[in-house]
Amino acid sequence: MSIRKTLKNKSILITGGTGSFGNEFIRFLLKEANPKKIVIFSRDEFKQFQMSEKYPKKKFNSLRFFIGDVREKERLEYATKNIDIIIHAAALKQINTAEYNPWEFIKTNIVGAQNVIDCAIKNNIEKVIALSTDKAADPISLYGATKFTSDKLFIAANNITGKNKTKFSVVRYGNVASSRGSVIPFFKKLIEEKADFLPITDKRMTRFFISLKESTEFVGKCLNLMKGGEIFVPKISSIKIVDLANSLAPKIKQKIIGIRPGEKLHEVMCPQNSSAHTIEFNNFFVIAPSIIFLDRKKINYFKYSNNIKGKKVKDGFEYSSEKNKFFLKGKDLKKKLEKVF
Repeated sequence: MSIRKTLKNKSILITGGTGSFGNEFIRFLLKEANPKKIVIFSRDEFKQFQMSEKYPKKKFNSLRFFIGDVREKERLEYATKNIDIIIHAAALKQINTAEYNPWEFIKTNIVGAQNVIDCAIKNNIEKVIALSTDKAADPISLYGATKFTSDKLFIAANNITGKNKTKFSVVRYGNVASSRGSVIPFFKKLIEEKADFLPITDKRMTRFFISLKESTEFVGKCLNLMKGGEIFVPKISSIKIVDLANSLAPKIKQKIIGIRPGEKLHEVMCPQNSSAHTIEFNNFFVIAPSIIFLDRKKINYFKYSNNIKGKKVKDGFEYSSEKNKFFLKGKDLKKKLEKVF
């Protein structure tokens, strides 16, 4: 089934909808689907104003703007009435900030996640996809721990729906190449300011590489496929941060500054500890739930629509940016960067 058929005449709510993902996902929905209504739920009135200017009501009458915070359950419950699908993108994400402000991150990323779940069940939402991060796999940072908990909440939510048919799934990917706070915009800003050097935390550091366009298309694909309870992980390329710096500014020196609090040397999206539940498909992985959903029939996560079949990975398998088979470098990396910017 195509995404157009899946979303035709559906009402979709995006939490944190004014962020990088939300902006790109709206573009994707307007181009690839025919939804009845798109509701942007966020707490930043100025960003909502900017988005409304970008999509004037006369031309884009399916868009609605709703001021609110996922921390406030009553407001969220009101916003999710008559909604069919929720994309939960709202989160606090800065690793270093989380280490110094843990309770604020817990309130948004954990309490906010449970509020989304409660409202989705109460208002009989059809599908909910929560956006996760590589930091949630074997977390070492407070931010990662909150997203790990959030993932667990959304997976377990499939067990508390009762007669309700709401399905909850998670999509996990690493830092988006052009999103706010990611390394590429940071490097480009330093280059434009004619900085003396580009800071490198560690020469060995690697990261997964996914563009905003790729991330939104993958979420759209998962909306089609989801059965509820799984974590979807895309197969994407890796990069070395040193190679990235060389591609963006080959003439600027690099300076090793050391790893920041809570930062990992490599990104992991399918940890070894989950290998017993990880299934490999041609273009993605699925981490099936380790718990049994008592009120639902047993779900086969090895086969999806359109005859998409998967196979169990080997015990001890890990999908990390360091062990990835596909690395972008040289001309291929430069071409990819040109497409992103």
